[in-house]
Amino acid sequence: MEDLTQNQTLVSYTEFILLGFPGIVKQRKLLLIPFTLAYATILSGNILIIYRVFVEPSLQSPMYYLMSLLFAVNISSTTSVLPKFLLGLAFEMNQITLAGCLTQMSYVYFMAIFESGVIIFMALDRFVAVCRPLRYNDIMTKRLLVQLAIIGMARSAFLVPPMVILTSKACFCSSNIILNFVCENMGLLSLACGDTSKQQAVGLMVRILISTIDVSLLLVSYCSILTTAMRIAVGKARHKALHTCGTHISVAMTIHLSALLSSIVYRMRTHISYDIQNLFNALYLLVPAMLNPFIYGLGVKEIRRCLAKSWKNWYMILLPMHIQVSKTLSSDGQFK
Repeated sequence: MEDLTQNQTLVSYTEFILLGFPGIVKQRKLLLIPFTLAYATILSGNILIIYRVFVEPSLQSPMYYLMSLLFAVNISSTTSVLPKFLLGLAFEMNQITLAGCLTQMSYVYFMAIFESGVIIFMALDRFVAVCRPLRYNDIMTKRLLVQLAIIGMARSAFLVPPMVILTSKACFCSSNIILNFVCENMGLLSLACGDTSKQQAVGLMVRILISTIDVSLLLVSYCSILTTAMRIAVGKARHKALHTCGTHISVAMTIHLSALLSSIVYRMRTHISYDIQNLFNALYLLVPAMLNPFIYGLGVKEIRRCLAKSWKNWYMILLPMHIQVSKTLSSDGQFK
């Protein structure tokens, strides 16, 4: 018994290797191209719309502030994972300590729960705009937006720590190779020795609780919105209400369907390769963050108009510079 305890202590790992996509180890560097492009798209798209919201007076309203908060969450959640993963692909820097893994896991889950809360707040904003239009400015104040953001962060801060603390108490002695590109609860617990049913139950309970409550609130909110829009609004007013809500529903469905597919694939892990599991984890992390700016940028008329105005201004600035350079090159005989 004493020898067994000593051996278990010797192999209780405190440093791990994030071996994402283990089936293509020799070709892993090829993943640099799609993941770098995805990260660049996320940063540029989300930052661009956040910038336009805060410099355009016409976009400074509760709906667009909440939209900017969602985009900020997209940037934060992907930045907590992708730079580390890209460094691992480029320079084999894929080691991570137990403390670092738990920190990354905490941040990813915190932002995922907070993102789901922001979607609920956006649905609340649309509910007030359609169902209580005369009181919209009185209800959706900046103070309320700050309070909602605090509530969303408090919910994440309440739900995430118990799951992470329980996971940290496990003894990781079976292996130190995480077959994923991100630290997540079930992947880390799969390396633990002994009974981990309590940790798994808490993680599953948090996911079910968040999904059930948030999806139910979304359904109730949008059923009320659609009922009111069909009963009261007519013509262009009805079309505008339905179009704006449809855009938001598309974003909510993208986020929740990505999470659902990732969960289903993980539950079928005995029949699906680790590479497929990693692919769906990547889709859950990247696809909503990539698509949200395009859905709102193309789907919301005000944002589309401001973006078009911005591109036109840049074009008017760059065009004279291009003409001047062309004339200079032509006069020097270097270019005709």
